[in-house]
Amino acid sequence: MASSLCHCPAMTPRRVLEVQLDDQNSQKWRVSLTEDAFSTFINHGGDPVKRVFGEGSFFSPLLFGKFFDPADAFPLWEFESEALLSGLRSASKTSVDWVETDVEYVVRAELPVGARKIEIEVCAEKEKVLEISGQWKSRESNVRDWRTGHWWEHGFVRRLELPGDANWRRIEAYIDNEIFLEIKIPKNISGVEPKESECV
Repeated sequence: MASSLCHCPAMTPRRVLEVQLDDQNSQKWRVSLTEDAFSTFINHGGDPVKRVFGEGSFFSPLLFGKFFDPADAFPLWEFESEALLSGLRSASKTSVDWVETDVEYVVRAELPVGARKIEIEVCAEKEKVLEISGQWKSRESNVRDWRTGHWWEHGFVRRLELPGDANWRRIEAYIDNEIFLEIKIPKNISGVEPKESECV
């Protein structure tokens, strides 16, 4: 299956992210980001906020054409990326893509700011949800865990439903050039090991 995900030059600096398994904090993301709260926040947040949450960003509640709280799990792989993103792509407003191959699912997205300025975390919740979140290093939260309050003021998240055949224990995550996040989710296939590849 051909993929439009291949953006890697010959020798791209690539950094491996540790994927946490089964985060036990049941209280995180307990405050929902409503459409009204988001509109107020983005209107007063300036350019940095618009880069993170604006239309076309992987972390935007408006990425898929209507408001969807990023803290709610989204069934990404039930949709073709071309169908959801064609309008944004034609206007050069997004650099997000995802694909399913015979052995794995892959999502690749441009990070909203240089990854050196944020703490990126990738967490797989048992067989159900893949969570990508980031907190700005320069912003301190008053709450014990920044994710339990008005989390959008301190960072961002995108939660994705894992497909039924995903091997959630073997998820891999990378950052390329401090710009692109790539996540590979192997499939559970009897007798077939997912292939390592430099570029999907």
